[in-house]
This record gives sequence, structure tokens and C-alpha cells, in this order.
Amino acid sequence: MRVDDFRLMFGNREFVPIVIGGMGVDISTAGLALEAARLGGIGHISDAMVNTVADRRFNTKFVKDKLKQFKFNVANIDKSIVKFDLGQLAEATKLHIGKTMEAKRGPGLIFVNCMEKLTMNAPRETLAVRLKAALDSGIDGITLAAGLHLGSFSLIEDHPRFRDAFLGVIVSSLRALQLFIRKTVRSNRLPDYVVVEGPLAGGHLGFGMDWAKYDLATIVAEIKAWLHAEKLNIPLIPAGGIFTGSDAVSYLENGAAAVQVATRFTVARECGLPEDVQQEYFKASEDQIEVNQISPTGYPMRMLSKSPAIGDGIRPNCEAYGYLLDSHGSCSYITSYNRELEANPGVKRLSVKDKTCLCTQMRNFNLWTCGHYTYRLKDTTRKLEDGSYQLLSAEHIFHDYQYSSDNKIALPA
Repeated sequence: MRVDDFRLMFGNREFVPIVIGGMGVDISTAGLALEAARLGGIGHISDAMVNTVADRRFNTKFVKDKLKQFKFNVANIDKSIVKFDLGQLAEATKLHIGKTMEAKRGPGLIFVNCMEKLTMNAPRETLAVRLKAALDSGIDGITLAAGLHLGSFSLIEDHPRFRDAFLGVIVSSLRALQLFIRKTVRSNRLPDYVVVEGPLAGGHLGFGMDWAKYDLATIVAEIKAWLHAEKLNIPLIPAGGIFTGSDAVSYLENGAAAVQVATRFTVARECGLPEDVQQEYFKASEDQIEVNQISPTGYPMRMLSKSPAIGDGIRPNCEAYGYLLDSHGSCSYITSYNRELEANPGVKRLSVKDKTCLCTQMRNFNLWTCGHYTYRLKDTTRKLEDGSYQLLSAEHIFHDYQYSSDNKIALPA
């Protein structure tokens, strides 16, 4: 069996059952998502740090304007005054998503990954703007990520596209899904799909540091059994550690509607990672992949141990960015930074070991988040004469998932 022997069904529409996950910040580029849609699958873009992404892609000045407004507060420990302009946030979201949808070709879909943990010093208000602006921009679907999203449907239930766009949620346990569905019942709207993300996924994990005790197939089976008992027909999409087409087939044969994959696309030419970072992914060994707790979100995070962000004590850039400020204007990195600043007066370059300035480090591609099987990427391509590895096209990787069998991986021509 091959992935191409199956189809993802949304109503009476069918798609190749391959979903490319939403990797921020602009790692899952519009170009990558557009390729997935062209090939008949589903591609994600991410709205993580969308003002920053818009500046990079469309030469807007959202970050510069915000920094100019709050520059007087740079040396202040208290960041509660640092707020996003909601009008600019909506404009940035509409630019990023609208331009992507204008360029869409082919029979597939484009979704946006929307992280609840991007609290932006006004969690409810900023999330509502991002969700509504995405719907306004014609996005095919929204995947609710990095949080329980218990109130997210209520933020958009009055939007004219609330029942037309595909709406889904990422969970890592049956308990999380039960909580979400209990809340969405009030909106008389179930999710159109559920992404079940396991412990081998890249970036933030929905587990504690005991993540290795869990197994994706077991979690998917538990959720599937519960949905069947409740007579809920919601497509399940496993994610995390699905490295070959044969891995995908094993889930599809057991009733999954599709699979979500991302790690192998980090080394696609259409990916937003700089090429020198992509080469680090190729070179990585298994013992260089770690799960740590340096993210200010509170979630464990998987990354390469060689990431320049680890231990880097840069000054918090909340006045320019500030995407992780909570409703009180706090972030755990600010606390850690100020602790080290007080303990090491006069030191030009601080080292902060326990947390990282996620905004700045992700913006600068210095935090190399990755999936567990990143060390296998070197086996998916060819090593060149200069010692570097050949980058792949998104189409090549997509088709390898779609048509491969017997756990084989097709090398590029």
C-alpha cells in the first residue's frame, strides 16, 4: 500500500492525505504551503510573529513602528505598557494570508497554524484579531495550536465564515480533546479535523519532560475509540515522527484520515530556513537532538543542541517584538535575564541558561527546532563533493511520501 491509495475526505471533497505542518516563524513559508496545495494536499503557513513576517515579505514597517512607539521603555523591567496595535496586527495578518491565497493554484488547501501561546500582552484581543483576519483573508482553514483553545471558537462564532472555513485543533491527549469539544458544544460547532501530535514532533511539545513514556499510535487509538463511542465522526490526523510513506500508511490503514508531516520539509528549497541552517539539520546526529525547557511558553521544546540561542543572554526585545508577553506584560525570559544581569554587573554578554528570548531567536533563525528524526535527513538526499548536502524540492518530498512503499526513500536525481 502507498499513501496514494488513500484520500482525505472533507465532505464530498477529496485530497491527497498529506498535510505539511505549520512551522513558525516563516519556516513553513507561503511557497511551501502553495506547493502542497498545488499537489493536491494541504499546506500550512504560520501566523507566529506575523508582523515580523510581513515586514520581511512585504517591506512593511510594523516592527519599526512598534519599537519607535515604545523605545522609551527598553531599559524598564516592567513591560506591561508594551501593546500591539490591533489595526496593524490585522493588516499584517491579511497581507500574509491574503497574498498567499491569491497565489494559490491546484486542488489542495491552505491552512494557517494559530498558536494560543502567542499571548502578546492581550491574549483574548490579539487572538481574536488574528483569527478573524485570517477568515477575512479567505484562508481555507485554521489549525488551533499551542494551547487548549477553550475559548477560541467563541471569539469567531459571529464571523460569516465560521461555519464555512475548516477549523481544527492540535491535541496531544484524549483529555485535551474532551475539554475542547466540551467548550465548542456551546457554539454548536465541532472541529472539522483533529491533529493528534505525538511526543516525537518538532518544536513545542504537548507533553512534560516525561514525553518519552508516550506513543503516538496509542494516543491516536485511544482518541479514535472515544470518538466512535461518542458517535463523533471527526477526521484524525496523526503527527510527529512520521518519516516515510510507509510510516504514514500504517496510520492510514488504521483509520487515520491523513498524516501531518514537517521535519523532512525543513530541508526543502521552499522552506524558510537559511541554507546554512538547513545544512546543520542534515549534519545533525541523534545525540545532538534534545528536549529542553528553555521556551518561555512553559512547554518543553525539541531542538538541535548546537542552536546558537541556547544560553544566549541577549536583552529582551519586547518593545520591538513581545509576542510572548502575558496579560500582565511578563515573560519568564525577562525574569531570567534580569536575574543574571543583577548577578553579573558589568558583564558585556550575559549567558542565560534556563530560558531563551524566543521572539528574537526565532526571528533570527538561531533556535533550531526540529523533529526527533532530524538525524535521518542525511539519508534522504545526496552528499555533494564539497561535503554539503543537496537540498530537495517540496514536490520531491511530497511525492516520496505519496508514492513510496516498503519504507524506501527516493533520493533526488
